[in-house]
Amino acid sequence: MSTEKPVVYLLYGDDKMAVDHHMVVLKSRMGDPGMAEMNISHLDGKLASDEDIRTAALAMPFLSDRRLVILTNPLARLSGQQAASQQARERFVKLLDSLPETTALVLVIEDHQSYKGWEHLKTDHWLMKWVDGAGKRAHKIPCPLPEAQSMPGWIINQAKNAGGKFTPQAAAALAEHTGSNTALAVQEIEKLLTYVDGQRSVEADDVVLLVETGGPVDVFKMVGALAERNGKEASGLLHALLGEGDSGRLFGLVVRQFRILLQIREILDEGGRDDQVKREMHGLSYVNQYVRQAQCFTQTELDAIYHRLLQLDEGIKSSQVTDELALELLVAEIAH
Repeated sequence: MSTEKPVVYLLYGDDKMAVDHHMVVLKSRMGDPGMAEMNISHLDGKLASDEDIRTAALAMPFLSDRRLVILTNPLARLSGQQAASQQARERFVKLLDSLPETTALVLVIEDHQSYKGWEHLKTDHWLMKWVDGAGKRAHKIPCPLPEAQSMPGWIINQAKNAGGKFTPQAAAALAEHTGSNTALAVQEIEKLLTYVDGQRSVEADDVVLLVETGGPVDVFKMVGALAERNGKEASGLLHALLGEGDSGRLFGLVVRQFRILLQIREILDEGGRDDQVKREMHGLSYVNQYVRQAQCFTQTELDAIYHRLLQLDEGIKSSQVTDELALELLVAEIAH
């Protein structure tokens, strides 16, 4: 029996960013996000029982064409040569064979690739054999980390997708720092694109300044100190940041930081959870840290801070205050 859509998706590899991307795509195909959440189940093979997995996989969708069942670590209880493991595999294969067209079961397996091939999911692995023999009912999505020599191109494409640009020299410099760690590369790309603020391409000197030397001092940490009303630490971090130069760019980063906190606070106050924040903030990095910081402020406080930032920005543009003084005033006012 064949279906137009696979009932089993096998996502495997060590590129977590690629896995997350494919998960976002699969979820987006579920239609309206509010209704989709009612038809998406998350299970961990290390914790879920056979019955838990079976119940989720065979349940009928609610006011939708399909259910999406995401099962991480599906091989946790199915490995080994013991009779119990073999029986568990047989039961699992039987479940795969019986999946209805209304279910999309996503199997997420962390694996590593070398010149010899995949460490766990070799071509003769029982699950790979099942997928290969399932025809259109199953779809493999390998997610290997990019090779080192392809990372500069990967960085340039990632920056382009984010609406920015990297020079080839900057991409090569960042690739030397991150290696094939795509999660780290995405964080650094976001930081660098924020730094140039869409005014120009990221250059190699920017990578040296912000990444290789570890500077400027983390703006996130300074805002965190403000959120905790730790004026002394926030002031010390501010002066360290100002010591790196380009106070105008720093002011822009602080404005962006509080704009994000304001947006997240609005989502939280409307009853949204972390997953909704991630969805609405379009793949923003450090989401969990942003959420924690947003929870340190009330909506009223963030409205007031953002309004004050706009006032200070007008003062800077009219030469009534300098960038440095504006930042020092902001820290003093929030801390006290």
